[in-house]
Amino acid sequence: MTHAKPRPVAAVLGATGCVGRAVCTALRRDGYEVLGIARRARPDVTGHAFHALDVATADPAALAALLGSARADVVVNATGGWALTEEDMHLAHVQLVHRLLAATAPMPRRPRIVQVGTIHEYGFVPEGLSIDENVTPDPVTSYARTKYAGSEAVLTATRAGEAEGVVLRAVNVCGPYTTEASFLGAVVAKLAAASAEEGLDLTVADARRDYIDVRDLADAVVRAARAPVVGQVINIGRGEALPIRELVRMLVSASGFPRHAVRERSAQVESKGGGWTRADITLARRVLGWRPVVGLDRAMADMWATARAGRPAVHDRPVG
Repeated sequence: MTHAKPRPVAAVLGATGCVGRAVCTALRRDGYEVLGIARRARPDVTGHAFHALDVATADPAALAALLGSARADVVVNATGGWALTEEDMHLAHVQLVHRLLAATAPMPRRPRIVQVGTIHEYGFVPEGLSIDENVTPDPVTSYARTKYAGSEAVLTATRAGEAEGVVLRAVNVCGPYTTEASFLGAVVAKLAAASAEEGLDLTVADARRDYIDVRDLADAVVRAARAPVVGQVINIGRGEALPIRELVRMLVSASGFPRHAVRERSAQVESKGGGWTRADITLARRVLGWRPVVGLDRAMADMWATARAGRPAVHDRPVG
């Protein structure tokens, strides 16, 4: 008698957020059993097992027991956020990672860790530069510094033989369920609340940024979970820097809001990422066999649809 090979198991921290949702969907599609972990459940996040836990304050032994009972092969850390206090960012981006590492290090069946970091860990870079993994990190903002500290903790533990980790440094994301704490998410909220008669004032910085659909990022996470890469940093983006104004106009078009009713005002760059980001994704192509396939027009349309309808617009990532 032959027995079916058990499906691999992935635990996703931050499973109810924008990135976590997409990662859970991508992992399930790739054949994983998924255990979503977040501070609280959401009624619109279904399709996999879920456990409510604040990992940042959890006892590492309790987390180890949870991961062990689930027989987790992979743990994806998709937690974090922008609109947080300094203390909150330390908890979410640093302390949580240390608790995860303390939990997994003594496990007899140690899971692989995929840490979703950020391109902003490199700090501000000169306009025109494609950011590859050889750029020395120089994080400037509290968000970037704490995310970098979390990523470094994973890499340090891996070098010490106490973890099996890989770090993905992702550019800004768009697409389904983008948080209102992000610039484009805030624009969605303003468009939803505006009327064509009164019009809408938008302040847009003269910046150029690399943006990626969250489903493409999720596909990179799935590939990193399986690829024979350990202790590496891999940049994830589209590899192009588009004017923020162009992205806003794509979003306005997707919303159906009259273009003539939008009044744009220029502003200095005051965001967490500086005025320029463009990822060099050569390494991701080589070691993960990954490339972005979701167009930004579709990303904006699905971001608008999920924000307005409160349900998934398009779950699937095109094959290719």
